[in-house]
Amino acid sequence: QVQLVESGGGLVQAGGSLRLSCAASGRTVSGYGMGWFRQAPEKEREFVAAISWSGGSTYYADSVKGRFTISRDNAENTVYLQMNSLKPEDTAVYYCAGPRYGGTYYLRSAYGYWGQGTQVTVSS
Repeated sequence: QVQLVESGGGLVQAGGSLRLSCAASGRTVSGYGMGWFRQAPEKEREFVAAISWSGGSTYYADSVKGRFTISRDNAENTVYLQMNSLKPEDTAVYYCAGPRYGGTYYLRSAYGYWGQGTQVTVSS
């Protein structure tokens, strides 16, 4: 069993930055890929970013490439999402997902557990 707890969301003006954290407990996630997804009101949950177990490989949705950075600290069992140059269309609930036991990194079905989500609101 893995528990994932996100933090760091909030209200920010367009152009601002936020850093989300995802703390894992229960079982270590250090040997597995992890991901971030988001869900805006009345929209499907969508892939945002993913990271390999070592942190050596990262993947991003086209909509956030160049603005968001995913990273991890395996000693702390924590994954981060640094979000810069935020836009109103980034407003959503952001979910941490993992471990990725197999499957394609941008598919929700590839991940075993999900956090409760943290709200990010970007005002124009």
